[in-house]
Amino acid sequence: MSAVADTALEARGLRHTFNRGGANEVRALQGVELVVEPGAFVVLVGTNGSGKSTLLAAIAGDVVPDEGTVRVGDVDVTRWSAHARARLIGRVAQAPAAGTAPHLTVAENLALAGQRAAPRRTLRRAVSRETRRDLAERVATLGMGLEERLDTPMGVLSGGQRQALTLLMATLVRPALLLLDEHTAALDPRSAEHVLRLTEDVVRRERLTTLMVTHSMQQAVRFGDRAVMLHNGRIVQDFAGARKRRLRVRDLLDCFEEVRNADLLDESAAEMLARAYV
Repeated sequence: MSAVADTALEARGLRHTFNRGGANEVRALQGVELVVEPGAFVVLVGTNGSGKSTLLAAIAGDVVPDEGTVRVGDVDVTRWSAHARARLIGRVAQAPAAGTAPHLTVAENLALAGQRAAPRRTLRRAVSRETRRDLAERVATLGMGLEERLDTPMGVLSGGQRQALTLLMATLVRPALLLLDEHTAALDPRSAEHVLRLTEDVVRRERLTTLMVTHSMQQAVRFGDRAVMLHNGRIVQDFAGARKRRLRVRDLLDCFEEVRNADLLDESAAEMLARAYV
């Protein structure tokens, strides 16, 4: 692998259909093309069913696309399992309980996260005194007092505390790509705002290449240097540079209205053609 890749992520021609041929067939991805430069912070926005979470799952390896390729840096990971991709990709899911071991302590969870890039990971409960000092310093940066609770089982913490720690775990070993799948949607507003601030701080400080899925128009406008809108499994808008800096919630709402109206026109045209051949 070269020291510096021209792109951090290339998703080419991604197509995926759930329940193919069945009554509930869903074309979740329809030829998605997404190229992300190193250090970019991209926000993926769309309505429910637009394909944004399926796209993240295809990049992470949880979904095997019917067609297309995925490259992370210089590495073609299309045939890699999600477990293998975890050496390159840090992830924070929507549910605070995901991605952590509830019966292990805060220190033990973090120590396991520190082994992500190791060729072989093992479950070791013992945490050395030196490792504890390092972990305490890192946890202190969260500003939640959790450095005093390293021996607390992860499962007894609040959702906001767990999500903040999960973010730290995902970035403890610098990932080639950070994926955030609506990672504040399940939190109360105060906790969500704190985790969002932590997210922006770590992404900017470490210059992490990041994809953040959200259904919030406000978050899409506020965060990132690029906003990509998905609709019916396709990318329909890509706001970058000056367009992203000028982006407002009203602009996104107008775009959604345009694509919705286009869908209605397509449906009407299809019905007219169907009636013409009856």
